[in-house]
Amino acid sequence: MSVVVSWRAGARDAPFVLLLHGRPIGAPARRRMGLVQFPAAQDWLARLGYFVVVPTRVGYGVTGGPDVEATGPCRDKHFASGIAPVVAQTRQLLAALRKRYSQVDWSRGLVLGDSFGGIAALAVAAARLPGVLGVVNISGGDGGDSVRHPYRPCGAWRMASTIDAYGRKARVPSLWMYSRNDGFWGRVWPLRWFDAYVDAGGIARFMELPADKNNGHFIFTRNLPDWQPGFTAFAAGLGLPRAGSSKP
Repeated sequence: MSVVVSWRAGARDAPFVLLLHGRPIGAPARRRMGLVQFPAAQDWLARLGYFVVVPTRVGYGVTGGPDVEATGPCRDKHFASGIAPVVAQTRQLLAALRKRYSQVDWSRGLVLGDSFGGIAALAVAAARLPGVLGVVNISGGDGGDSVRHPYRPCGAWRMASTIDAYGRKARVPSLWMYSRNDGFWGRVWPLRWFDAYVDAGGIARFMELPADKNNGHFIFTRNLPDWQPGFTAFAAGLGLPRAGSSKP
């Protein structure tokens, strides 16, 4: 696994944020991801006082390797088996980083995931990894294709069952943020998935974000001002850095 880290010079006892990337459609697109970075988000989070970690997971970009996160064909999705490797890699990564970066407060942190990474963040919550105080799911899901079957994700009911299982095990709060014109999931499925999570016992808040250009699924990287207020309010509720703060 390849990893990029960002933090404010001289910061001590900084809480962490782990950013989980999404899953492009097709092997060529996964290879083209290179070294995954989210420059604008990383810079903003580091300026707030976070130690920001962005891994390029196995099967993607410069890390390469087998596609361990495959969830199967559209008609036969098995989401949990593809998401489980993300949790395993996250557990290993945090353990390794604790040994290397002593300036970080590893007892206080968030996991923020975009698209496939958003659903993986919920799985991390269910795994109860040490130090993870909450998770943020932005545009989370799998099985979508805004060109071939917009608003109709593959295996959507199976996804609800998978999310139900995560909600039963999770004990930390989560924030769900979806744009109203997400071309992968539409407006209905994210709410059904959210209901499944909460009905199972998961602690969560749903926040609908504005429509963004032609497809709000990409709002995490294309329109930071739309999700930043929700993130900072959620972080403040956990005693973590927020907009306008100069230190944790």
